Amino acid sequence: MNLPPRSTRQPIRERWSKERLLRERAVALGFALKDTSLLTYSSALQSYLAFCDTHSLPIEPTEDTISFYIVYTCHYIRPTSVRNYLSGICHQLEPFFPNVRNARRSKLVTQTLAGCSRLRGTAPDRKTPLTRLQLAHAIHSIPVTSPDLDDLLFVTLIATAFHGLLRLGELVVHDNPRQRDDRAITERQSVRVLANGFRFLLPTSKTDRVFNGAEIIIAGSAMDDDPLAPFLRYLHSRDHQFPFHPHLWLRASGKPPTRTWFMCRLRTIFPANITGHSMRAGGATALAEDGVPLDYIQLLGRWTSDTFRIYIRKNPSLLCSLLFRSRDNPS
Repeated sequence: MNLPPRSTRQPIRERWSKERLLRERAVALGFALKDTSLLTYSSALQSYLAFCDTHSLPIEPTEDTISFYIVYTCHYIRPTSVRNYLSGICHQLEPFFPNVRNARRSKLVTQTLAGCSRLRGTAPDRKTPLTRLQLAHAIHSIPVTSPDLDDLLFVTLIATAFHGLLRLGELVVHDNPRQRDDRAITERQSVRVLANGFRFLLPTSKTDRVFNGAEIIIAGSAMDDDPLAPFLRYLHSRDHQFPFHPHLWLRASGKPPTRTWFMCRLRTIFPANITGHSMRAGGATALAEDGVPLDYIQLLGRWTSDTFRIYIRKNPSLLCSLLFRSRDNPS
């Protein structure tokens, strides 16, 4: 093979040993997954090791062992969860068994998982999107003069998630402190109040693994589901109580809101079919009903093209809004 001559402009760098290369690669691979994913993957591996121990099987992930694990585990949890478990098992065992992914992709394993999915699969649990009327009800369930920062925070988070098409996990922290990442928490200094709205910097999201960040811009409205008024009330109270705290979203205790705290508050005003995802789904559905172009909704929600198509297919309410809009406005 003919290689071009090495440029004399190349900087002279230190030569690394093989041991250091291996160590640095291991560190990089460790950062490839978020801490939450690592804990989930570890749980999957523990499940696999317990299965092998219970059934006196070697832990080497052969086609037979993995297919047996699938059949056994699908008796107790959903096949979709088992599919996710397999990803964790492969990731954790690959350094020790390099052929684990070949075994995972084998016909025996894929067909076993497909068969269990058809035999034991359950209908997906579709969460109901929040409507504008329900959002307005939540906002007005808190008196305008309420001095409780927790009340103000709760309604602000609902309105912000709805109008900003935000995931709940982008606004609250994990219940387990070990799975929190302070780099993902929105800072107060990123907030800018606009003439008729507000904006802030979302440090990262589910689809942003390198912390590029995204600027979230939310417009005010003259309707009952206006997100600006509750945000300004919350911001004034928050700044009065915690003027030097760096985080934007704070409870009366000075701590960030957790997922459990939010869901407990949500349960007090809405039925069980309204969940943490209902705000994002409801916001997208409301935009579709208002005639906002599909590509603009995708941009606002920070969906990739493939993910957004899947999202539409899996959310009948959004699909219905698009179909009825097309029928009412024929080209």
